[in-house]
Amino acid sequence: MEVIREMSGLGRWPGPLSLAIGVFDGVHVGHQAVIEVAGKDAEISGGSAVVVTFEPHPVEVLAPGKAPRLLTNSTHKLRILEERLGIRHALLIPFDRDFASFSGEDFVLKLLAGAEGAGIRKICVGRDWRFGRERSGDIELLLEMGRAHGFSVDGLDTVSKDGVRVSSTRVREAIQMGDFSLAANLLGRPYSVLGEVVKGRQLGRTLGFPTANLSVRREQLPPAGVYAVRAAGKGESWNGVANLGYRPTVEGGTGELRLEVHLFGLAEEIYGKDIEVEFVEKIREEEEFGGVEELKRRIADDVSEAKRVLEERWNPGVQGWKKLQH
Repeated sequence: MEVIREMSGLGRWPGPLSLAIGVFDGVHVGHQAVIEVAGKDAEISGGSAVVVTFEPHPVEVLAPGKAPRLLTNSTHKLRILEERLGIRHALLIPFDRDFASFSGEDFVLKLLAGAEGAGIRKICVGRDWRFGRERSGDIELLLEMGRAHGFSVDGLDTVSKDGVRVSSTRVREAIQMGDFSLAANLLGRPYSVLGEVVKGRQLGRTLGFPTANLSVRREQLPPAGVYAVRAAGKGESWNGVANLGYRPTVEGGTGELRLEVHLFGLAEEIYGKDIEVEFVEKIREEEEFGGVEELKRRIADDVSEAKRVLEERWNPGVQGWKKLQH
């Protein structure tokens, strides 16, 4: 995937351009519907489909105290766009106070100017999407500007699945409840987080269960507890068991929330690498134990239970991961 961060660079790609524009946090099935329309339009025209999105989440700039937890950080979002949706071109706009000062009309005019030479053929958005200073931009503005500047507009209605309105907020609620089945249904893929492996205190290694500690400070996470997980990175994948919590036995439960993953069969160091962790099933709540030896015995039990759960979920002759693939 080729990613640019300046609207002035849009004209570098073969035109005409079909743009899908939105925050797209989580890249759920509603977002995918918008992006799919742009992709099909590009196939018809012989031009390029471009996803236009923003970093950071606009609410982090406009109202930091109300900013939601992220379903996908920018790296994760771009990976999903490329690997699952086949997107080859993305404009990742740095969202800051200067950018937030643009009116809706200013934003569209800058897109048009940046695409000079290639041209914009279509803009695809969610019908309810608002943009620009004081939310001045909407589908009506796009339609009006499309008539004036020669591009068409598709505003897609909200998608529902099994009677549930699909939204990033609804996905976050499902994850908060630990309802991975609902989250996967709304996302169109298993729920996962992507984070960089950072160096911790290496306590797991001294206990005989080395862990990869993931930096996931902004991501939406499920309730604290111990989980059977799948993980992928560096072109490899592993089964594993994860502890999401505050480590009450060794730190008194007063530290920050941590995600620590013990990956079965991984012997090498992977510090600095991005690992995607898919939560498969909760094994138990986080507990405080009487000492390190009791903790070691319980971790060994957790490993056995995680292996059982993951083996039960795997059926290579039928559909791979049962209840996870959608």
